[in-house]
Amino acid sequence: MEDQNDDALLRGSKFHTLEKFAIRSESDEEDSAGATRKFSFNDAASLNYQKSPRVFDRFYNSSSSEDEEDDVGSSSNYQRRLDYMLQFLDRKLSSSTPPDQPLPEFAGSGGGIGIFRPPVRAPVHPNRPPSIEIRPHLLRETQVGRFLRNIVCVDDGNGPQLWAGSECGIRVWDLKNDIYGGSTEGDEEGTVRYWRSAEVPAAVLCVVGDGGNRVVWSGHRDGRIICWKMLDFSSKVNGKGNDGGRNGFHEVFSWQAHRGPVLSMVASSYGDIWSGSEGGAIKIWPWEAIEKSLSLTTGERYMASLLVERSYIDLRSQVTQNGACCNFFTSDVKYMLSDHVGAKVWTASYQSFALWDARTKELLKVFNIDGQIENMSVDSWTEDEKMKFASGSKEKTQNSFNFFQRSRNAILGAADAVRRAAAKGSFGDDNRRIEALIATADGMIWIGCANGLLVQWDGNGNRLREFQFHAFAVQSLCTIGSRIWVGYISGTVQVLNLGADLLGQWIAHKSPVLDFAVGAGYIFTLANHGGIRGWSISSPGPLDNIFRAELAGKEFLYTRLENVKILAGTWNVGQGRATPDSLVSWLGSVAADIDIIVVGLQEVEMGAGFLAVSAAKETMGLEGSSAGQWWLDMIGKTLDEGSTFSRIGSRQLAGLLISVWVRNSIRGHVGDADVAAVPCGLGRAIGNKGAVGLRMRVYGRVMCFVNCHFAAHLEAVNRRNADFDHVYRTMIFSRPSNILNAAAAGATSAVQVLRSTNAIINSTDVMPELSEADMVVFVGDFNYRLDSISYDEARDFVSQRSFDWLREKDQLRAEMKAGNVFQGMREAIIKFPPTYKFEKHQPGLAGMTMKFYMDFFFLSSRI
Repeated sequence: MEDQNDDALLRGSKFHTLEKFAIRSESDEEDSAGATRKFSFNDAASLNYQKSPRVFDRFYNSSSSEDEEDDVGSSSNYQRRLDYMLQFLDRKLSSSTPPDQPLPEFAGSGGGIGIFRPPVRAPVHPNRPPSIEIRPHLLRETQVGRFLRNIVCVDDGNGPQLWAGSECGIRVWDLKNDIYGGSTEGDEEGTVRYWRSAEVPAAVLCVVGDGGNRVVWSGHRDGRIICWKMLDFSSKVNGKGNDGGRNGFHEVFSWQAHRGPVLSMVASSYGDIWSGSEGGAIKIWPWEAIEKSLSLTTGERYMASLLVERSYIDLRSQVTQNGACCNFFTSDVKYMLSDHVGAKVWTASYQSFALWDARTKELLKVFNIDGQIENMSVDSWTEDEKMKFASGSKEKTQNSFNFFQRSRNAILGAADAVRRAAAKGSFGDDNRRIEALIATADGMIWIGCANGLLVQWDGNGNRLREFQFHAFAVQSLCTIGSRIWVGYISGTVQVLNLGADLLGQWIAHKSPVLDFAVGAGYIFTLANHGGIRGWSISSPGPLDNIFRAELAGKEFLYTRLENVKILAGTWNVGQGRATPDSLVSWLGSVAADIDIIVVGLQEVEMGAGFLAVSAAKETMGLEGSSAGQWWLDMIGKTLDEGSTFSRIGSRQLAGLLISVWVRNSIRGHVGDADVAAVPCGLGRAIGNKGAVGLRMRVYGRVMCFVNCHFAAHLEAVNRRNADFDHVYRTMIFSRPSNILNAAAAGATSAVQVLRSTNAIINSTDVMPELSEADMVVFVGDFNYRLDSISYDEARDFVSQRSFDWLREKDQLRAEMKAGNVFQGMREAIIKFPPTYKFEKHQPGLAGMTMKFYMDFFFLSSRI
């Protein structure tokens, strides 16, 4: 179509295929951060190592089947494994010979370094330890209402079990039989077989395991605490576990613990269950009541809930009743920690701590994140008051507070709410908040903060020292032996020793690391997207190289090829509207064998009034226009939307519009669609120039499509280069799934502010989101012209189809060659006439300038 502007650029350097490409789909392999590794065979973690790791083969079942259903599943797994082995051999054979007649291309300079360096892609990542994948990164569209929030490993002597709390209930993995023994996969593709509870009415916010009593406690958003019986995996039961469980996955009893959500929970050294909620509420459920409830017979279990519910000790009420009050007792109790070495319990809000004696339930001290002791309302307590506080009696007096006490507490609560609201708007205070808490084997307490700071305390609440190894927020902490594992919002995992020496670090997930669990010789990490991976407790260490070498020779076991065809088109419509025939000619006629169609439009609607309204709408989080919707509807009709294609997403910024349609046959493998917009007009605020983008996952690979409209006019080359640089560096995609999951899992650092916040801390550590994608395609009206050539000369060259001469005058080619724009990206050799400028409904070129646009693209070598 000669009336269309067809620019397209793609980063990469290897594939020579038009439209059709192959995606190798295996476990996510992310870029690795630099690591300093130290290892000693005397390390306690190494001594605790139980078994040599086994990579979970989702296509292979080594266990014998005892029923017809298992035989069918086993046969299917063997067939799938054979298919992928054949694909692997075919790929190896085809890669030994050069591709037939590769399409010519031109690659820009400056790629492969800095922000233009593509992430590492390999079957076995060279810069991180091998891992087992319990649960892959599933598309968030399939996880609505089922996001995992936290994990814990519990061992009852019969084998470790991995328990995970989700928005709808509990999931359990048998780490003894299903990880080492090889088993059928779960009902989620690529997931190790799991067992799940019946759905619960409120999301799980915290989970605590008690292997000695074979129970697991879960705290829920509706304020309830549920006691679950651990599953019995000692004997084989027919049927798939995902639909129920073995030997009865059931709830033992439950009770209403708080009026608000159960934000935190811990088991003390004396078996008591401590739970925290909103507004500083802390309750203790004594072990004596729990033990009696667990010993009741089945016929008496109806009394268990009532017995436990009535036994609680309300610490907040007792403290304030004795005249003590501070900000801590009006703040949400987000974290709890049982220090078994010192027989103490730590409770923490965002900015302060309270330290308690686990036996007497006595409040020892309240202090803030800087270690300063907070003033209480009374200077000291009398001996009688301490004894009354330590007794834990459950007497309730309706008029325990007089009018002035209640007024004072209300004022303090309001003041604390104002302070917290101000802190959220203050960068410094907000990024010093507490995010994680652990107790190490040497009796020390470690906390992680939102600014990446790690702080060490002694068991008495004295601040000792602080460290910072990463600019991003800490999200989780874990300890095993003499090692400390730190999970960050960036997806990075670091391993330290007790002396705070960095042993190693790597990218564990392309999503925040929400939680850790230790069991079966592994450290399990839960990512914000719901994926779970297991890392050897000896990592990083010399065994990692041995495992990598072994896995590299078995690539065919865990990789497969998926062929996908993509059609990307761009059109500066000049505020016009296309006829149905022109859309059929442009898209409909070639869509028969296309899997993904990307459409980028420019100048859908223009004018000063429209641009001003559009800029105002963007500030309020609104976008779109009637003209843009008309184009979406017409393209949808052309592509038979609903029956053949589904629109996966779209984004409009003033006159710029991008939309992506996916064939229904592969819709189940495409998702996680996020959009972005970057204005480049007046003051970088107006959208007459700029870019809109859409990012999505296709067979586990991240693809980004960006529709651009850069500065116009022949002499504005530097402005066009600057527009690209601004778009590439600042395009941040909205992440609705991560916001949902962060809120669900209590991840207080919202992912959408990951870059903007940490860029203030250390801008050099922040990589553009586009640089993290497996494939990036730029389309649009780039506005680069033919330079140093007259209009008449250009027309003569066009009439003679001497495109080689014209390419030498192309501004875009010259700037790419100099490494000033589209660094490391590739453009097909142009073999068609310039597409600018035309008179509407008139044949032939018109105007006084010309510019080239390419009309196809190539694939990144990282796929």
